[in-house]
Amino acid sequence: MEKEQQIYEQQGMEEYIKYQVEHETQPFSPGPAFSFVKALEAVNTRLRELYPESEELFDVVLMTNNQEYIDQRLINTINHHQLRFCMTGGNHTYHTNLYLSADPVKVREALEEGIAAATMFTPEKITEVSETPLRVTFDGDGVLFSDEAENLFNEEGLEKFLENEKTHANKPLGHGPLKGFLEALGKLQKKFYGKGQRMDCPIRTYLVTARDEDISGIRAKNTLQSWGLEIDETYFLAGAPKGPILEKIRAHIFFDDKMSYVEEAAKMGIVACHVPYGKANRESQERD
Repeated sequence: MEKEQQIYEQQGMEEYIKYQVEHETQPFSPGPAFSFVKALEAVNTRLRELYPESEELFDVVLMTNNQEYIDQRLINTINHHQLRFCMTGGNHTYHTNLYLSADPVKVREALEEGIAAATMFTPEKITEVSETPLRVTFDGDGVLFSDEAENLFNEEGLEKFLENEKTHANKPLGHGPLKGFLEALGKLQKKFYGKGQRMDCPIRTYLVTARDEDISGIRAKNTLQSWGLEIDETYFLAGAPKGPILEKIRAHIFFDDKMSYVEEAAKMGIVACHVPYGKANRESQERD
């Protein structure tokens, strides 16, 4: 809805309404979350086959401002793309496992309410990905984990960081804003495992982190184990670029708290989301 948003911002509400009514039968084009949502629905299809009576599925809620003026066009778009959505106005105060928006202000508000949230960016050309399995990629510190270790690294350097990680190898890191979303994915994965489909599970999770595999990686692994959570594939890059690994994974969505990695991923056509969490991001926002 980028063109429509520009009309709203530059020409005002009346021109926006007029344009939407005139283009009511024209479906909206897919946005950056489109392939992610299609993959969620593919998981739901498999879940319904295995658990016909279960309501434990992905629920996708589409939230938009000025909904009353575009209801019919949204319905036509949803039907055209054969999607399943609930629709509501632009309020995210109810409980949700993940909130995505192109508006960083709304994302920060959601995070402040304790809701897992991230800002989506649209690559110039989105890499095509297969509909299944659903592939979700997380950064570690500031995303799955708190930013406590990252702050020590930024303030006191690599040597102090590694010393601290070695000393506290068996002390779990605090949880980050997207831990709950990983838990939700893991809960649904176990439904497939319970039917003997671990190897054919349509959900795969990845951890792609700048930590190394030895000292700091051990603490990350121990933290996940203490939470009772599994990651299907883990990549400890020791500060190397993330782009080549992300290109190999071809994830439907990638979360990182550093804009440099988000931008790197976007250049490769990967749908990347910024998680504006932690001290470094707060200080950046204050400077802005």
